[in-house]
Amino acid sequence: MGEGERETWTTEEFGSSHVGAVGVLLADGTVPDPVLFLSFSGAEGRRVSQWSVYDGRPHGGPRAAALRAVCSCGWTGSGRALVWSEGNESEGESDDPGEAAEAVADACNRDWDAHIVEVARSAVPLPGAVTALLEQLGQEIEKLAEDSPLAAVRAARHLEILAAQSAYWPARDIARDTSPEEAAAALGLNARDARGHLARLGGFSRY
Repeated sequence: MGEGERETWTTEEFGSSHVGAVGVLLADGTVPDPVLFLSFSGAEGRRVSQWSVYDGRPHGGPRAAALRAVCSCGWTGSGRALVWSEGNESEGESDDPGEAAEAVADACNRDWDAHIVEVARSAVPLPGAVTALLEQLGQEIEKLAEDSPLAAVRAARHLEILAAQSAYWPARDIARDTSPEEAAAALGLNARDARGHLARLGGFSRY
């Protein structure tokens, strides 16, 4: 049935290849379908997969038993159990995992962060000297922006030109000599995004 609307996480480097979110598991270990919220205006309803709607209430989804981090690459974290409090409706309370559920969701976020660290480690390593130069250049442009935003923008433009010039032939060489799977693994991307990245840098059609 696919995924519905929910909060997601990404990084600048890995983008749509690694989109993280909090996933839901039911008591039987299955993943529930998105919850459909109908529109009173007659427009098409919204399909929502945000973990907080799975509370077992009449207008929500089935009650979640656990949360886990998930990633668009197919990786999933370990399930983290939710503890529900049994509310007293006569006193205005309701069944709710309360603040503890927020803490579980935050833990799922940290699980995904750890996954992204592993993705970065598995990608082709950069020489320390290059990493240091890139970090220094970023810091210098930030300092320049404090005194002259226009100069900072011009410096960033020069950086774009340098990136395009220096990556043009390597991108073409990779597209010619390296399989899409190998290139994707080395860049920490999926095959589609890796192809698009190389095509943009190498100035050729991704198709």
